[in-house]
Amino acid sequence: MLGNFTYCNPTKLYFGQNALDGLNEELPKYGKNVLLVYGGGSIKKNGIYDKVVEILKANGKEVYEDAGVMLVGTGSEMNGGSVITNHEQKLKIGHVFGENVFPKFSILNPKFTYTLPKYQMVSGIYDIMSHILEQYFSGTDDNTSDYIMEGLLRSLIHSADIAVENPTDYEARSNIMWIATWALNTLVAKGKTTDWMVHMLGQGVAAHTDATHGMTLAAVSMPYYRYILPYGTAKFARYAENVWNVNPEGKTEIQVANEGLDAMEAWMKKIGLVMNITELGAAKAMLDGMVKSTLIMDGGYKVMDADDIRTVLQASF
Repeated sequence: MLGNFTYCNPTKLYFGQNALDGLNEELPKYGKNVLLVYGGGSIKKNGIYDKVVEILKANGKEVYEDAGVMLVGTGSEMNGGSVITNHEQKLKIGHVFGENVFPKFSILNPKFTYTLPKYQMVSGIYDIMSHILEQYFSGTDDNTSDYIMEGLLRSLIHSADIAVENPTDYEARSNIMWIATWALNTLVAKGKTTDWMVHMLGQGVAAHTDATHGMTLAAVSMPYYRYILPYGTAKFARYAENVWNVNPEGKTEIQVANEGLDAMEAWMKKIGLVMNITELGAAKAMLDGMVKSTLIMDGGYKVMDADDIRTVLQASF
């Protein structure tokens, strides 16, 4: 494991079916005013809004609401990351801020995820997978984080298969929620260079389509990974063996690596992910703009340039 790093995560988690009880414990530690941020209103339909507001009022809080906020991302319960969209310039820029903006505490009840439509659930599952892979496909050293990520990926695949068939399977949904937290709370990034080009490509597409985040990642992933595979073949072969159970006997390293991506692609289709950006509303006329909207990262196995990005996006239609 190479490199020097400092690790700090100040977020306290309350996890499980009784997690909301933690709100009564935490609220007295903070001021009177509370900003309640939520999305399109599903929390009012499923009863979560009423439960939370009741607890806030019982603790003497003055509640101010900000509704209609788009698609908080997986892992935000335990990190300081944000994505800011500039609609004028068609840019979506992600940035992880300092430890001061990590949540002080988070309430994680897997049952609260039951009412998500299947499309959003599957999108979130792939967002989790992509968070892990963005950190996994970097570096060539023997890194403990890679072993952790392989375990997280195997658990995610197993639980996702169950949840797609039965969205109210508590064990599967609880595992998915827990994996989401560990996939992006900065732990497995330690000692890694990390890639994040799938996210940059996906955000470039989303800036022009406003498509669901996880689906934009799914739509560009296979073209991107097949494009960079020659530059990181050993890691892709390891991924094939340790995550997708590919038998390497009698095969070259690149054959094993490609077989792993084939297995990943088949699974993605099976659980219902969008596999091309055309289905997300992208048109060929948007290509130049999407290329310009894609930021370049330098931590993966190949540093992309504009021509590389164009090639990957063209293959994503």
